Amino acid sequence: MAERTLRGARLGGQSFEDERGIEFAARQQVGYQCVHGHLFEITMSIEADVPAVWECPRCGAEAESTAGIERIEKVEKPQRTHWDMLLERRSEKELEEILTERLELLRGGEIGPAHLHRTTAARKRKAANA
Repeated sequence: MAERTLRGARLGGQSFEDERGIEFAARQQVGYQCVHGHLFEITMSIEADVPAVWECPRCGAEAESTAGIERIEKVEKPQRTHWDMLLERRSEKELEEILTERLELLRGGEIGPAHLHRTTAARKRKAANA
């Protein structure tokens, strides 16, 4: 195994292949300008979809293409709330009936925290002795 190792090679180092016979992909330079006036160019493949917006490498602001590429606005659906989803399943009249029913059970001590509403055996004895 020691015979097959490369002496003098370092991890992450340079390639031992030369560039003869290698055809690089076609490239294009795309210009951008940020709101602060910084101009810069990005090298991209000709086959790449060129974005209308790129982050400025100097200040981090949004930079728009100088080639006149239009920004595509995404159509966002309005966010559905819990109330909207509830109304998809039940009408407001049904919800009022359920609320009234649950409040009666809560006030009667049938549901809810045991220490607040339900009478325990000890409380029943105290009430009977009093």
